[in-house]
This record gives sequence, structure tokens and C-alpha cells, in this order.
Amino acid sequence: MTTQPGKNRKGGRFDSLEQEVFLNLWRTYDRLRRLEDDLFGPHDLTAQQYNALRLLRGVYPDRVRTLDLAARLVSRAPDITRLLDKLEQRGLIVRTRPPENRREVWVGITAAGLALLRELAAPVRACHARQLGHLSGAQLAALVELLRCARAPHEDRPGGWG
Repeated sequence: MTTQPGKNRKGGRFDSLEQEVFLNLWRTYDRLRRLEDDLFGPHDLTAQQYNALRLLRGVYPDRVRTLDLAARLVSRAPDITRLLDKLEQRGLIVRTRPPENRREVWVGITAAGLALLRELAAPVRACHARQLGHLSGAQLAALVELLRCARAPHEDRPGGWG
């Protein structure tokens, strides 16, 4: 038996409809993330590191400032330096400091980083199909729009992502 969203709030499982939606988003993220973890784990990569590599591929052969890269990541990276350290140690990225401003760090993807992304391209598409392929195109489009609306007032830069 299914219950209506928000039904029986007094003494029910949720304090509000907003809480029910939030917890459903959180649970959905957890379930979908498991599939990503299974994909990236054998490559000693996190989803956030993969995202950074994809963003760097998008500007290749140019480089991007570290802070600009951090701002474009799907999820906030409080320690972007450590994330990049791990990628650099593996030879997937390079970092440079321009002599005119040693406080600025520019990041670029290497040939090894590009090769890893090519290797992962088909498995990532298959992972996304496992995650959400059971939804129709119309359902996916509606979900994208609802999620954009839900996060819009909380974005650092309006319209800056997705």
C-alpha cells in the first residue's frame, strides 16, 4: 500500500513535505552513488575527481585556475588542493604557477588523463543507463527541470551550472 506524499504528518514519518522530499533526494543520491563508486573504485578514482578531469578535458589544451575549477564542480570541494594532489601524483593533471602571480595555480589535463577518460566513456554511459535508464525521456526532462528549480535559490552563481 502506498501513501500519499505528506499524508499523516502528525506522528508520521516526516515532519513536513519538504523534509520528505529532501530525504527522498538524499536516499536517491545514495543509491545512485553506489553504482558510481563501483565503477570508479577499480580505477582508484572518485566521482569528484572524475568530474574534475571532465571539466579539464572541456578546456583542453588550455588550463583553468584552480578556484575556477572548484567553482564548476558538481559538488563543493572544500579541499580542492588535496583532490588535485592525488590526480597530479598519478600523472593525470599538471599544475603551474605563473611567474607574475605565484599565488595563482593553473591546472590542465595530461595525455594520461585524457586516455583514462576515453577508457571510462562507455562504462560511464552504461552506469548512467543503469542509474536512470528506466525513466522515459519525458520523465528525465521533467526531473531535470524540477531539480533546477529546487536548487536555483541556493546556487552561488545563478545559471552557472547545468
